Amino acid sequence: MKYAPLSRDEGRTLVKIARMAIEEHLRGSKNLRLPDDLPDVFRQRRGVFVTLEKKGNLRGCIGYPEPVKPLIDALIEAAISAATGDPRFPPVKPEELDDIDVEVSVLTPPEPLEVESPADYPSLIRVGVDGLIVERGWARGLLLPQVATEWGWDAEEFLCNTCMKAGLPPDCFYDPETRVYRFQAQIFHEDG
Repeated sequence: MKYAPLSRDEGRTLVKIARMAIEEHLRGSKNLRLPDDLPDVFRQRRGVFVTLEKKGNLRGCIGYPEPVKPLIDALIEAAISAATGDPRFPPVKPEELDDIDVEVSVLTPPEPLEVESPADYPSLIRVGVDGLIVERGWARGLLLPQVATEWGWDAEEFLCNTCMKAGLPPDCFYDPETRVYRFQAQIFHEDG
């Protein structure tokens, strides 16, 4: 299925809803009131990640790489999980919310990369455009497209770091049992 890009206004709405979901959850409320006029695209199954930063540092990032739920449902669950369930961080406290910036990445479905030789993988990766998923057996790691740019990585470094995110050796992509996927993302920030 081909997915149409979201508009800037739709992206702003997603970011606002993500923040509202976090705020309501941290207040102990189970009744998030959504706008009545949500765009139809929010009901499409889409992959989505919510990233939280506090003063420029990662504070949580959780999401759905596959389009397994309607976007609005996946967004709300990812937002709450990014704030309270990222195992790398303690749960966000209500008093931190003013210092937290919310970013929403809406993903295209991951596509497997097919290569003649594993050495060809880097040539298929567009840094700053593609996100990556590396999997072998039960191990799976994902890095969003913006991560490579933020760290100044080239395609091979991006691939190696995605391998390590999966808990695998950085050169695991040379193993024929390893699968590499790419996806793209539309990224929306609170500041516009």
